[in-house]
Amino acid sequence: MAGATRAPKPKAAKGAKPPAEGRRRARAAPAAVAVADVAPRGPGDELAELWREFKRSGAADARERLILHYAPLVKYVASRVATGLPASVEQADLVSYGMFGLIDALEKFEPARGNKFETYAIPRIKGAIIDELRAMDWVPRSVRFKAREIEKAYADLESILKRAPTEQEVSARLGVSVRELHDVITQISFVSVLALDELLAVGSDRGEQVSLLDTLADRGTDPTTGLEGQETRGLLAAAINSLSEREKIVVTLYYFEGLTLAEIGEILGVTESRVCEIHTKAVNQLRLQLVEAE
Repeated sequence: MAGATRAPKPKAAKGAKPPAEGRRRARAAPAAVAVADVAPRGPGDELAELWREFKRSGAADARERLILHYAPLVKYVASRVATGLPASVEQADLVSYGMFGLIDALEKFEPARGNKFETYAIPRIKGAIIDELRAMDWVPRSVRFKAREIEKAYADLESILKRAPTEQEVSARLGVSVRELHDVITQISFVSVLALDELLAVGSDRGEQVSLLDTLADRGTDPTTGLEGQETRGLLAAAINSLSEREKIVVTLYYFEGLTLAEIGEILGVTESRVCEIHTKAVNQLRLQLVEAE
């Protein structure tokens, strides 16, 4: 109806509670802000922050945490390098060499360029390991190269011929004479080193293993033999002391000083034939006394 006025809405009483829907909205808004504030950061964010801290201040703590984080990378590279080395080389030593390469890579890496640290560090870790191995190796690199070439030639020919190749076939494969092949093998044999605890396959089926140390002959002195030798020397000394003075001088100068009969004759002032007689008599007496002692 024209001219009609709307009735004013009733005002909420002072202190009255808002409707239930309004209360739910009021509680929801602050809760969303709180969740956003406490959302955990991912591992990538923490690692990036660690890199920023290390590059900004060079903090020792950040450096150690980065080393611990990337230590498995060193073990991976060391295991790959170890596959081409003799069993006498300990992988733990390779890991220690590779840590120097890792530390150098941490110092020189620039995260701002957007490269992956693993891609940057692996060649440097491997290079540090190889450099240390070369520094410790007393064998010339040319000899090592020749040894690898000969091993490769033997392996290739065995694969082709299905049997062990002859020296003539190997020398022809390498393009050298048999004499030159012998010279190279001799050089290699002088520098080959094996660990005494290295296991070798033995037996008809190659199923049994023994260490290289167990295959070496025992050249130690038997205690019984040593005692018998001491006893014999004692008897011989007693027998020599029982000789006359001149016989004792002849035996001592001839057997212990290495003088000839003629030289002994000049010392005693007698002829060489006389010294020979004295020597024969002394030896017979010594032999007799030793036989009686046995």
